[in-house]
Amino acid sequence: MSAERVRVVRAWEWARPERAARREVLSALPPLEQAKPPLLFVPGFGHGAWAFAEHWLEHAASRGFPAYAVSLRGHGGSEPAPDATLRSYTHDVVQVAAGLPRQAVLVGHGAGARVVAHALARYPARAAVLVAPVLGDWATFGTALRRNPLGTLPAVLGAGLRLNRRQLFSRELPDADARRYAARLGRASRRAQWQLLSGPGPEPAVGRPPVLVLGSPDDRVVPPAALTRAARRYASAPLLFPGMGHDLMLDARWREPVDAILDWLEKDPAPAAG
Repeated sequence: MSAERVRVVRAWEWARPERAARREVLSALPPLEQAKPPLLFVPGFGHGAWAFAEHWLEHAASRGFPAYAVSLRGHGGSEPAPDATLRSYTHDVVQVAAGLPRQAVLVGHGAGARVVAHALARYPARAAVLVAPVLGDWATFGTALRRNPLGTLPAVLGAGLRLNRRQLFSRELPDADARRYAARLGRASRRAQWQLLSGPGPEPAVGRPPVLVLGSPDDRVVPPAALTRAARRYASAPLLFPGMGHDLMLDARWREPVDAILDWLEKDPAPAAG
């Protein structure tokens, strides 16, 4: 097996393998092969691959990048999984990435960024992008509780986290689009929601791939301080898009962040030093 396809597996994972699950993977491929790395988009909790298929997959393909999006188990068109854990979601991402034709770039949104951070310890990604990352800490939970108590408290008790329109989108997005997207939102498992707050942090990434962190200072889910902390974890500074909501890939100005990601990748960022 080539270095690009190596997966890091711990002894206890061999002893307790993750249950296989049927996964939905959507894709958009460029009309001509340009030898650019494939992108694997990982949606956050409650979202499915559809959230990237709406705009970003085709846009990335139009710029020569093979683009894929996976629905984590229990989300989108993937198999239901009411007892899924963060480990289950990480397994989904690693398995799909390992099946791509070349070393992939992992792009995680929201809590999907936490899943990507865990996957980086098991899969040698070409690079990674964390979009409005919810890496899981009590400060982020406190922010959500202050801004949306009715939607956040049920999640602590095991129900689904309910995010409102103002948290997800800017005022620029037409109401009809906002309602259509909100109607498609599902929920993560109770265990995964709790692990997002209380579980262990990600292990060091294999091969120290370059990591880009981006988001909006006006995101009502992830405060600016959390974006800064996430970027510092990877020795960088966050790339900011003022005026946008949490769901940058669905908001009215969706082209700006995805073009920034593709521009960054076209510069062929080097692995982190050390």
